[in-house]
Amino acid sequence: MSTQLWRIALAVPEAHAAAFADAVGDHADAVSTFEIEEDVVWLVEATTHRQPDRARLEARVAVLAEALGIEEPGLAVESIPPIDWVTHSYRGFPPIRAGRYFVHGSHHGGPVPAGSIGLLVDAATAFGTGEHGSTNGCLLALDRLARRVRPGRGAGQGVLDMGCGSGILALAAAKTWRVPVVAVDIDPEAVRVTAENARLNRVAHLVRAQGGDGYRTPVVRRFAPYRLITANILARPLARMAPQLARHLAPGGHAVLAGLLARQENHVLQAHRAQGLRLAGRIRMGDWTTLILRRR
Repeated sequence: MSTQLWRIALAVPEAHAAAFADAVGDHADAVSTFEIEEDVVWLVEATTHRQPDRARLEARVAVLAEALGIEEPGLAVESIPPIDWVTHSYRGFPPIRAGRYFVHGSHHGGPVPAGSIGLLVDAATAFGTGEHGSTNGCLLALDRLARRVRPGRGAGQGVLDMGCGSGILALAAAKTWRVPVVAVDIDPEAVRVTAENARLNRVAHLVRAQGGDGYRTPVVRRFAPYRLITANILARPLARMAPQLARHLAPGGHAVLAGLLARQENHVLQAHRAQGLRLAGRIRMGDWTTLILRRR
């Protein structure tokens, strides 16, 4: 089956990014905003399976720019080359494309598309195969951060996947940056699945999967602070753990938070702003929001 995608993009002042995201979001299946020039310019990017009505989009953008008293931003509307997916589903999900990541099960007989990072993750007892809006949003966030974040192997340069589930985000980080990743979950089954998936993806030497109670887990403290922390959990635990996340995130480090509905975004965001983190991007997938935060 061939899937045709379209991309809508425009660069706008930071203060108006949310307004333009709402303006183009009505014409798209997914929309994200991301900082491209610190404290100045943000990229508003949307994708859709339907060919956008460019004339309507341009008119909407022009009206909004005039209402805000700013220069009309340039609008890009372009088709994304179609991707040939496998035509059958096995154990719950077909291959999924999320930015540079190509998530597939062991049943996938074809090659990983050129220029993509393959993530072999079969549907299993632990959460995370890439099809859920929160997991997909996290992968898109890592795709964007891959262009600007450079984790390393030294102190304060590593990656932490808090609440790793199937380990899909730990796998993505390990394959993107080829650096050690600490993956922690309170569920022993999730730890087992993550370790197995790391072996299948040939990154077992990079992924340390261990069970424990969040940031109190000894291995988490041992390798802190981190250049990048991912946490695809739930809104309330994310807000409650904000002080611990801030203590374990290196200066200039980024955090990717997911598992929250759009209506829960402000609660989670305010909890982290109180710890000195600031919003660097957001991705909305249906009802789900992924936040990208940065510590100054």
